Amino acid sequence: MKILVTGAAGFIGFHLVEALMKEGHEVVGIDNINDYYDINLKYARLNESGISRTEVENLDCHPEFESSDEGTLAYVRSTKHEKYQFLKIDITDLPKMENLFEEQNFSHVVNLAAQAGVRYSLENPHAYVQSNVVGFVNILECCRHYKIEHLIYASSSSVYGANSKIPFSEDDRVDHPVSLYAATKKSNELMAYTYSHLYELPTTGLRFFTVYGPWGRPDMAPMLFANAITKGEPIKVFNNGDMKRDFTYIDDIVEGVVRCISVLPKNDPKAEVFNIGNSKPVDLMDFISIMETSLEKIAQKNFMPMQDGDVKCTYANTEYLSSTVNYMPNTDLVDGVTKFITWFKNYKN
Repeated sequence: MKILVTGAAGFIGFHLVEALMKEGHEVVGIDNINDYYDINLKYARLNESGISRTEVENLDCHPEFESSDEGTLAYVRSTKHEKYQFLKIDITDLPKMENLFEEQNFSHVVNLAAQAGVRYSLENPHAYVQSNVVGFVNILECCRHYKIEHLIYASSSSVYGANSKIPFSEDDRVDHPVSLYAATKKSNELMAYTYSHLYELPTTGLRFFTVYGPWGRPDMAPMLFANAITKGEPIKVFNNGDMKRDFTYIDDIVEGVVRCISVLPKNDPKAEVFNIGNSKPVDLMDFISIMETSLEKIAQKNFMPMQDGDVKCTYANTEYLSSTVNYMPNTDLVDGVTKFITWFKNYKN
C-alpha cells in the first residue's frame, strides 16, 4: 500500500508511521507543525523517524525550492526508513493538497491531522473550524477525486458528550456535544458518511479514548502530571478527583488503526465508525497513584471543580471493533504508565 498519514509529527501519527514502516508500506507523512504545543517535541518525533528538522525548516524558509524532479513539491526523505518521506503542509491549503494527491497516487489515507484539545476549543474556536472542518472537507475532496481506496480518520470519544449510559456504544446517540471540539469531530463523521453515500468513498472513523504513552501530548494529563510531580508543583485534579478515564496505551491504539486500514466497510453506504479504547475505565485518583509509584514521588494535589466541556467518565465498548478486525488491547495500565515514565525521564534528560 501507499499510505498518506496526516498529522505525522503528532503523537498517534508518529507511532503509526513507525508501525507502517515495520509492515513494509510506502508512507508519506504531512504535518503543519503548528505551535499549539511545543514544536520541539514534534520535531523530536520526526527525528526519531529519520526526518531532519534542518531540512524541513530549510524548505519552509525557502519556498522557492519547494519543487523536485518528481513534481511540484519537495519532500524530506527519512534517513531511517527507505520508504518514508515527509512534507510540511497544512490540510487547509487545498491547492497544495491537490498537488500532493496528484503526485503521489495514494491507495489509502489515514487522517490524524486536527486541532486537538477540549479546553482550548473554548479559547480559540476558529482554529477548530479551520482544521477540523475546512481541512477535513479538503481531505474528503482529495480522496474523492483521486480515487482513494479507503479513508481512515480520527474521531473522538468526546462525541458522546455527557452520555450517562456506559459503556459507550457506537449506536448511542451523539447529538449533544458539550464542546466545540466534540462538535467538529461529530461533523467529521457526518461528512464522511455523506461522501460514502454520494461518491462511494469507503470511510472508517475511529473514536479514540484517552490515548497515553511515550511521545504523548504535553497538554494531556499523563504529561502534565509527570511534569508537575517531577518539579514538585501541584497538579490540577478536576471534579475533585471524581472522574474515570478509559486510558488506552498507544501501541494498542496503533495496532487497531493498522488493522482497520485493510478492512473495508461492509455497510451500504461504505461508512463505518468504531470505538477504539481499552474498555477498562480507571478512577483518576488511582491513575495518579500509579504515576506517583512509578515516579517515586507523591503529588501535591489541587482539587478543582469540573471544567466546561469536560465529562465525568469515558468507557469504550469495543465489541464491534473486536468482532470486525480482532482488536484486543492487552497493555496493563501499570505497565503502560511505567513505559511512559521511562520515556519521560529519558526525554527530559
